[in-house]
Amino acid sequence: MRVLIVGGGVMGTAIGCELAGPGLEVTVLERSIPGAEASTAAAGMLAPQLEAQAPGPMLELSMRSRGLYPAWVKALTADSGVEVGYLESGALQLAFTEAQAHELEATVAWQQAAGLRASFLVGDEARALEPNLSTELVAAALFPDDHQVDPRRLMQALTGAAARRGVRFHSGAVRGLLETQGAVTGVALEGGALTAELTIIAAGAWSSLLPGVGVDAAHLKPARGQMVELSLPAPPLKHVLKSGLGYVVPRADGHCICGTTVELVGFDKRVTAEGLASVLGAATRLCPALEDATVVSTWAGLRPWTEDGLPLLGRGPKPGLLVASGHYRNGILLAPITARLLGQLVRGDRPTVDLTPFSPGRFTSR
Repeated sequence: MRVLIVGGGVMGTAIGCELAGPGLEVTVLERSIPGAEASTAAAGMLAPQLEAQAPGPMLELSMRSRGLYPAWVKALTADSGVEVGYLESGALQLAFTEAQAHELEATVAWQQAAGLRASFLVGDEARALEPNLSTELVAAALFPDDHQVDPRRLMQALTGAAARRGVRFHSGAVRGLLETQGAVTGVALEGGALTAELTIIAAGAWSSLLPGVGVDAAHLKPARGQMVELSLPAPPLKHVLKSGLGYVVPRADGHCICGTTVELVGFDKRVTAEGLASVLGAATRLCPALEDATVVSTWAGLRPWTEDGLPLLGRGPKPGLLVASGHYRNGILLAPITARLLGQLVRGDRPTVDLTPFSPGRFTSR
C-alpha cells in the first residue's frame, strides 16, 4: 500500500519511521527541507507534568509519549548514528508570589494523588538544587521525570533513520487533495500529483489551509513563539525552569534555550523587539546568571494552536485520509505516541489510546 504523508516535520517524519516496513511504500512530502518549521524551532521540553493544568486526556497522552521516549531515541540513534541530546534533567516550576506558591501546592497534590512523582519545595530548598535561581523565588514544584531533547538533533536522527528504513522524501507544494469516487487518493502539486491509497496530513499550522482536510482555520491556526539561545562558559542550571509563559532549557554545553511568546498573528515569523524583551526578561528573572550570557541566536516558530488545546488525531472526513496535527507546544513530546497511534490506524489495529477527544471532526460536529 502506498502511504503519502504531507508534512516533513517531527510529526510527519516520525510517522514515516513508524510505518516503514514490508507492505507499505511510504513517501514524506515537504515543501522545503524536513523540520524547517516549528519542529526545529522548539525548545525540546519533554515535560507533561510541568505543562499540565489538570488531569485529562492530554496529560494521559503526554505521559504515554514521555514513557516511550528512552526506547524510541535509542532506536533512532542506532539507525541514524545521531545522538539526540536526550537528558533526564528534571524540571522546576517556579513561584514568585504566595498566590503562585499555593497554586503549585495544589498542582503537586493532585499529581501525587495520580501517582506521579512531584515535590513542593520552599525557596531555600529549590536554591539548594539550583544555586543560580532568583533570590525572589518563593517556592517551586519539582518534576524529576520531566526531561528534554535537542529538536535539531532529533530531526537529523529522524530523517536519517527514515531514509535508512526506506522512507522516500519528496519536495513540493500541495494545492489540494485528489479524490476518486469520494475517497482521497493523493495530492495535487504545483507541477503534477502524487497518488496514494492513504494520505496523512501532518503539516502543522498549515494543515487547515489544505482544501478538503475538514479543519477550519478558526480552530487550527499558527501561534508564533519567539525564542532566544544564550551561552555561558559553563551550564548555569541542571533543571528545566518554567514560570508563567517563560522557560529556560539548559543544554549540557552551557547553552540555554529561552522562550517563549504566544502570538496569534497569522503566518508572521518575524522576531520583534517586544517579543525578545519579553523572553529575555522572563529568562533572567528565572536565572539572573543569564544576564551575562552571550546571545547566540534568535528565531520564531509557528506552532499549530487548537481552540481546545488538544491535537487532531484520527480519521479525516473522507476515506483514505488521516490527520495528525494541532500539537501546539507539545509536538516534540508527542511525536512517538502520535507515530504509534497513526501506525495502529494504518495497519487496522485498535488504537491503544481512546482517540475520541482528539477527533479531527470534533469542531465541525459542534
